[in-house]
Amino acid sequence: MQSQHFHHFDLNNDANDAHRLTNKMAYATDHSTHGRSAFAGIVAAFRERSARRRLYKDTLRELNSLSSRELSDLGLHRSMIRRIAYQAAYSA
Repeated sequence: MQSQHFHHFDLNNDANDAHRLTNKMAYATDHSTHGRSAFAGIVAAFRERSARRRLYKDTLRELNSLSSRELSDLGLHRSMIRRIAYQAAYSA
């Protein structure tokens, strides 16, 4: 076994090694926290997509339930229903 392949941290004698060790520990802590926030972001994105899809389907269902006369009173044609529901759910 060759000792040159192993790095030895002597915190009492080498301030540089102590600094490198501290940086590595801080990075590991930051990385762990980042993983949890990434998961929270995935969950939030899933919930947002689900809410938008639900709004689209609800709007589509409500507009399809209207008679042609009621749609005409709103200035809409039945062929416009899908586009209007999509815009209601996915437009900013």
